[in-house]
Amino acid sequence: MKVTFYGHSCFLVEGNHKSILIDPFLKGNSQTSASTEDFKVDAIILSHGHEDHFGDCLQIASENQCPIIATFELAMYCQSQGANVHPMHIGGSFQFEGFKVKLTQAFHGSSVKHGDQMIYTGMPAGILLTMNDHTFYHAGDTGLFGDMKLIGELNEIDLAALPIGDNFTMGPEDALIAAKWLQVNRVIPIHYNTFPIIEQDVNKFAKKLDDQGMKCHILNSGEQVEI
Repeated sequence: MKVTFYGHSCFLVEGNHKSILIDPFLKGNSQTSASTEDFKVDAIILSHGHEDHFGDCLQIASENQCPIIATFELAMYCQSQGANVHPMHIGGSFQFEGFKVKLTQAFHGSSVKHGDQMIYTGMPAGILLTMNDHTFYHAGDTGLFGDMKLIGELNEIDLAALPIGDNFTMGPEDALIAAKWLQVNRVIPIHYNTFPIIEQDVNKFAKKLDDQGMKCHILNSGEQVEI
């Protein structure tokens, strides 16, 4: 499994002859130079509906003729906009051809802006994506919650993407606890430094992870790790 970061919370995950894009926020993302035409993908997974995660999913899905995988309410909104969708919900899993997705809880909000309206799009989610017997956990936007211990106990997580920006999500201190509870040895920090309100010292976070015996992968847009 190859995991490539495209800034903020966006990833391309490749393996088993499949390419999966998560939270494709590209236009307006100060942390990436990638554009929609750069991606040839088999599916898109959304953690929730906020603009900095929903991003360019409709355009990419249309150009690639691929499904958007999301919680039911968000999937139905995408379908109303012409997208092919696969609706899921928290705790549910589905074995797609070449990869498996399970959605976990995340403590946050979820909505999309439609004209002058704000449309509620159900619960936000974390994502467990499994390919070739390896599992990548994308926590989505979330605060720290006790059932991260259960997620760690029930799944062998090879790599976790955890938000550290604070204000809207976990900050670095809570992300350190989350990494321990998830029983993961490799972490990619996400959802930081894109906007002034979520600026963090990522090197300080990496040092504290290292002190806990964990590897922190600080990635720039286009950089990748393999598991």
